Amino acid sequence: MSSVQFDTVIVGAGSAGCALANRLSADPAHRVCLIEAGPEDRSPLIHIPAGMLGTIPRRGLNWAFETEPQPGLGGRRGYQPRGRALGGSSSINAMIYMRGHRSDYDDWAALGNPGWAYEDVLPLFRRSEDQQRGADVFHGSGGELSVSDLPSPHAASQAFVESAVRAGLSRNPDFNAAGQDGAGLYQVTQRRGRRCSAAVAFLRPALGRPNLTVLTCRHATRIVFANGRAAGVEVEGRGGTARIGAAREVILSAGAFGSPQLLLLSGIGPREELARHGIALRHELPGVGANLADHIDLALVYRSEDASLMGITARTAWRALWGYSEWRDRGTGLLTTNFAEAGAFLRTREGLARPDVQLHFLVGLVDDHARRLHYGYGVSCHVAVLRPKSRGRVGLRSANPREAPLIDPNFLVDPEDLATLVAGVKRARGIMDGAPLAPHRCEELFTEGEGDEALIAQIRRRADTIYHPLGTCRMGTDPMAVVDAALRVHGIERLSVVDASVMPAPIGGNTNAPTIMIAEKAAHDRA
Repeated sequence: MSSVQFDTVIVGAGSAGCALANRLSADPAHRVCLIEAGPEDRSPLIHIPAGMLGTIPRRGLNWAFETEPQPGLGGRRGYQPRGRALGGSSSINAMIYMRGHRSDYDDWAALGNPGWAYEDVLPLFRRSEDQQRGADVFHGSGGELSVSDLPSPHAASQAFVESAVRAGLSRNPDFNAAGQDGAGLYQVTQRRGRRCSAAVAFLRPALGRPNLTVLTCRHATRIVFANGRAAGVEVEGRGGTARIGAAREVILSAGAFGSPQLLLLSGIGPREELARHGIALRHELPGVGANLADHIDLALVYRSEDASLMGITARTAWRALWGYSEWRDRGTGLLTTNFAEAGAFLRTREGLARPDVQLHFLVGLVDDHARRLHYGYGVSCHVAVLRPKSRGRVGLRSANPREAPLIDPNFLVDPEDLATLVAGVKRARGIMDGAPLAPHRCEELFTEGEGDEALIAQIRRRADTIYHPLGTCRMGTDPMAVVDAALRVHGIERLSVVDASVMPAPIGGNTNAPTIMIAEKAAHDRA
C-alpha cells in the first residue's frame, strides 16, 4: 500500500471542503490534501446554470441516494441527490444564496456552542462574499463567492412576487439583510451568468499552490489511527489502495450522509450499530448518525400556455440551442436560470417569532425531482417546512464502504410537521391563484379533491426533501453531541467534522451558504 504525508487531510471537496482547502493552504508552510470521491468539475452541466436539470435526476455527478421506506410518506422511498464532483452539492444545486434566520445562530449558541451566535458568524459570511450590489453592514465584497442577482429573471417570477404581495406578504429585496419575511427574487451564486460553485470560488484560485494537493476519484474507506489519534485516511481509487497521512488533523467534510458513514466505518459511533456490522468499537459516540433533520417539501405543479417558460417541447429545445451562444458570449438569457428564481418566507400562524415555511417558485413544470417528465409548459411552487420536529438517522447498510449509507429522515413522524406543511400549502395556493400569475398558470396537477384529508393524501403520495439534510454529527456538550464548538470530535484527538452535519438544529433556509460559513469558522479557529 502506498503512503504519503500531509499536515491536514480533508475528506470531501464540497462546499465546506473547498473553502477549507483554500483557507488552510493560504499558509505556504501548511501542507493540505483534499480528497474527493467524484471527478473534476469539467462537465458543462455544472457550469451552465440550467444544466442542473441534467444532474439532479440521475447518477454521474450525483450520488442519487434513496432513503429507507418512509411511513409518513405512505411507505415510499425518498430521493436524496447529493453532488459527486469537485464542488459537491454546490455543483448541482439551485445556487440560491440564503443564510437562514439570524435567530438560528443564536439558537446554536444557546445550545452550548459559544462563538456561533449571529453576531459571531456574520463577519464570516461577509468574508466569503463578493456581493454584486456592494458591501454594507450585512454583505461583503471582494470575497471568493460571487453572489448576484439573476441575469435574466422570467416575467413569471416577477408575477409570483407581485401575487404574494397582494396576498399580504411584504416585498423583500434581500432575504439576507435585516429581515427574512416576505417575497422576492432570490440571489444566486453565479458569476457573469455561470455557476460559482465552491470549487470555482475557493478551489480554482488555490490550485497553483505547491502545498495543496487535490485528489479526485478517490473513495475514503476508513480513518487511520496511531497512538489513539487520527493519523490519516485510507482511500481506494486510481492506483489501488493508498494511505494519506495527516500530521496535524483529519477533517471530514463529506456531508450529512458521508461524514457519519465514515466515522461508523472507522469504529466511532453507537456500540450497537457497529456490532451489528462486525466493526470493532474504537470509540463509543452514540450521537454519530443521529439527529438527521431535513426540510420536507411539497411541490405544487401547474400547467401553462406561456411558451416563454421552460418546458419539454421542441420550441424550448430550439430556444436553448440558440440561447447557448447568448450564455457563452454575454452570460445572460435562458440558460442562466436556476429555475427557482423567486420565493417567500411566511408564518403559517400568529404568534410565531420567525417564518416557519419557505416557498420556491420555479419557472418550469418540475415533478419528482425532474425524474418524471411532462410534455408542455408549466410553473411550480415548492412549500418547505423550515424547522421540522421530526428527526431521523444515518447508519450503515453493511461494513462495505462502497455501499450507500442507510438514510432514514423519518419524515412527518411529528404531527406538527404535517400541520405546518398543510397550512403552508394553503397559503401557497392562495398566492398561486392570484391574478398576477394568471398569464403564466393554468390548472393545477395532482389535486385529489377538497379538504385537508385530500391534501394530506397528496402530501403522503408526493412530498419529499428540498435537499437540506443536516445534523448527523451535531455540535454540543451533551452525551449525544459528536463535535465540540471547535468542531473537534469528542474523545478523538486530531479528528474534526466540518460540514452541514455539525448543525445542531435546522437552519431556516437553504444550507449552502451556512455550510461555507462553517468552513470559514473552522479555518478561522485554526489560524
